[in-house]
Amino acid sequence: MSEPKKNKKPSRQQVFTLLVQIGRKDGDGLPDKATGAALMCFASGIDEAEAVRETVAILKQADTNPLDVTGYGTLEEREAEGQEIDAEERELMQRALEENSVIVAQMTPFFD
Repeated sequence: MSEPKKNKKPSRQQVFTLLVQIGRKDGDGLPDKATGAALMCFASGIDEAEAVRETVAILKQADTNPLDVTGYGTLEEREAEGQEIDAEERELMQRALEENSVIVAQMTPFFD
């Protein structure tokens, strides 16, 4: 007889809010005169370091040039700091968690 299936451990994944600054690179899809961009991302990971590594790897695969990443913490950490998080942001965070993915929520190009 086979043993009964054990319940899966609860996931330790969390979603982190990251701001990634990217520089120019051929094929990056940024507007012609842009010097770079800021990307607001929601990334899942066991910890923020993993979320950052995954985000940078995915952005490099997408032909962008990540230069700097600033972490803003999890939903709970942001709420504890008094930040207001709207329904759309919460939805994107939930999607990142469910899909174990990185979601670029906003891109702001930089111009000289």
